[in-house]
Amino acid sequence: MVVVNYNAGPFLAECVGAALSAHADEILVVDNASRDTSVEACARQFAGEPCLRILRNETNRGFAAACNIGFSQSRGDFVLFLNPDCRLAEAAVSELAQALSADPSAGMAGGLLTDPDGSEQGGGRRAIPTPWRSFVRAFGLSRLAHRWPRLFFDFHLHKQPLPDRPVEVEAISGACMLVRREAVADVGLWDEGYFLHCEDLDWCMRFRQKGWKILFVPSARVTHALGVCGRSRPIFVEWHKHRGMLRFYRKFFRHQYPWGLMWLVTLGVWLRFGLVAARHTARRAARVLGFGRD
Repeated sequence: MVVVNYNAGPFLAECVGAALSAHADEILVVDNASRDTSVEACARQFAGEPCLRILRNETNRGFAAACNIGFSQSRGDFVLFLNPDCRLAEAAVSELAQALSADPSAGMAGGLLTDPDGSEQGGGRRAIPTPWRSFVRAFGLSRLAHRWPRLFFDFHLHKQPLPDRPVEVEAISGACMLVRREAVADVGLWDEGYFLHCEDLDWCMRFRQKGWKILFVPSARVTHALGVCGRSRPIFVEWHKHRGMLRFYRKFFRHQYPWGLMWLVTLGVWLRFGLVAARHTARRAARVLGFGRD
């Protein structure tokens, strides 16, 4: 199991503790030059634990690069990538592994991501967010899906009924992703051109292009606190999220859409970033002046 850490605070130790309870036989924490005490606290709490290894990067190399470092040091036929703000249910690892073992054509499997209150999150099972689907979601056009379902389809699937067995989907979340080593050898490692966000969608696209199935396993439950590592630097996170979106669109869809539409998509992405950054700036100013809080 590979856990990429950056300032996760107490969530890191909680993640490692839950993984040990879920019978993970190898835990590699790759720290991206955290400035808090999360790694030190985790090392103290699990001192002498033979399953745990901590790898420290001198600089923040980004999520994809850290995942590749962890994968290169891992063993076993299956490797789980898990965010430090995730807590595995006791049977989650075995459920994911059983799903991959049962289908040799499956290269990747993800679990049921839930909020702390038990409700399903949006990213655990989804369709690929093409530029058109992203446009539909951004402008709320998915409300027209009951009349034109193929045209106004929302790429998040969490509002659909929960299946009672593993099912094939187009994409899962990098927050919890079990991969088959044989498939990674065929597809290649994470694309380090992404710093943060959209690298998981990129990998899902590449797995499917190589003919590997992606499974959503509803019985593998994972509680996800969502966004813990980026709370201290929201604009930095949003910058890389929007930059990653554009890299993803250009890499996979630039030859499928007219140049004019791709130009509009690019403009829309940066316009959205400007609005999000302005909102975060206004909230921070309000807190400083004592007018409000998040």
